[in-house]
Amino acid sequence: MVLSSSVETWKEAMLPKGATIRDAIANLNATSLQIVLVTLPENKLYGTLTDGDIRRGLLRGLNLDDLIDMLVNINPLVVPHQLEADAALQLMKANRAQHLPIVDSEYHIIGLFSLKELVLPSERDNTVIIMAGGFGTRLRPHTENCPKPLLSVGGKPLLEHIIERSKQEGFRKFVLAIYYLGHMIEEYCGDGSQWDVQIEYLKEEKPLGTAGAINLYAPKSELPLIITNGDVLTDIQYGDMVDYHVRQGAMGTMAVRQYEWQHPFGVVRTNGVEIVGFEEKPISRSHINAGVYVLEPLALSYLNADERCDMPSLFARLQDDSKKTVVYPMHEPWLDVGRHNDLLQAEEKHAQENSS
Repeated sequence: MVLSSSVETWKEAMLPKGATIRDAIANLNATSLQIVLVTLPENKLYGTLTDGDIRRGLLRGLNLDDLIDMLVNINPLVVPHQLEADAALQLMKANRAQHLPIVDSEYHIIGLFSLKELVLPSERDNTVIIMAGGFGTRLRPHTENCPKPLLSVGGKPLLEHIIERSKQEGFRKFVLAIYYLGHMIEEYCGDGSQWDVQIEYLKEEKPLGTAGAINLYAPKSELPLIITNGDVLTDIQYGDMVDYHVRQGAMGTMAVRQYEWQHPFGVVRTNGVEIVGFEEKPISRSHINAGVYVLEPLALSYLNADERCDMPSLFARLQDDSKKTVVYPMHEPWLDVGRHNDLLQAEEKHAQENSS
């Protein structure tokens, strides 16, 4: 058992009672702790708010500007500062808790035990399939002689960022679906030994879409598969998404992001020729596909050999057969690098992170 001594990031995880869900998401993304310590004056603990609490709130229809108060757990498990890390670890395991706020006798927050900081991530046997066969048409001329997943962000290809991000969570088995300039991807990544991972390849003879290519894969276990587009940069926790998928008992899980769009004009609501109301630049909210999925291996049986199929079509087939499909509402930083501006934005974000 390897323990970590880092417990100081709790200071950044504090947020006052009465903050918004948007504030909480910004806090979670800044700390990567997946918990917010909700405070009263003088840093007294009011309650806790987890990553999962927010996802459930978004699923219930709450908006980003709603207050966090309705989501806060006001009776969290807490421990005194005298508790040793080993004892805290056992307590978290016994209570299936990811975090333990440390408080003094007057309930002031003085620290935080985090399971992910106390224990190095265990190895996960799930396979991560990365869809890396696209043409990258909208990124030309960058992709005329380079496949999109090998475009550089911060001195590393997009594909390498995804592999390293997954490896940090204990994933070691990867399958790359390749087509356009696939030989360049194979030459760069090899068998994965340079990153201490295993890499295999699915070689499309023609474009088969975001789902069709995985029909070429013969699962070697019954564990859920993680599928991600090769041009998606995100801080999503793949392991948490897999655990969520299993708890839901789903055949397929799709990561989605809430997208807000504000109408540039005031909207007039009418009934025939009669004006019945006005809305000044209303905001429309919807969920968009984030390009990350978890599938049971059995879901692959809904694909036909040599047939083009995109992931939404596969999910529709599962639904038509009464198989459970669910969304995983995500709030983590996310960028689909599909256009020139996206590539510039990814470079700027990486530069900001390295300078901070």
